[in-house]
Amino acid sequence: MNNMEFKVDKKITPEELSSVFRTSGIRRPYEDLPRLERMIENAGLLVTAWDQGKLIGVARAVTDFSYCCYLSDLAVDQEYQHKGIGRQLVRLVQEQIGEEVTLLLLASPIAMDYYPHIGFDKVNNGYIIPRKR
Repeated sequence: MNNMEFKVDKKITPEELSSVFRTSGIRRPYEDLPRLERMIENAGLLVTAWDQGKLIGVARAVTDFSYCCYLSDLAVDQEYQHKGIGRQLVRLVQEQIGEEVTLLLLASPIAMDYYPHIGFDKVNNGYIIPRKR
């Protein structure tokens, strides 16, 4: 992570977000640029990882900065995975939201073993009404 830069609330383009989603393996509508634009504009917190000007990782969250923070996206380009970038993105999100705020997320089935590794506790008391598209 020597050449990497991490930035809080740096403006990114839908094309940059699309590229990270596509190269990370995360299931997101990376081809729907207008939707990605809304995802960027309406995020309460955006922490990004950069390598020589290229966006390589993103943590996108919705939060009130008082009680709760939903980490809606944590994505790192597969070429850069297993280098601590995801862990650093989460650490920076935690730094921004402070100690009074609960950080929560919904994990993809393929990432269930990853989140406990970076400090998340598994919970069994949640419910969801899934999106239709």
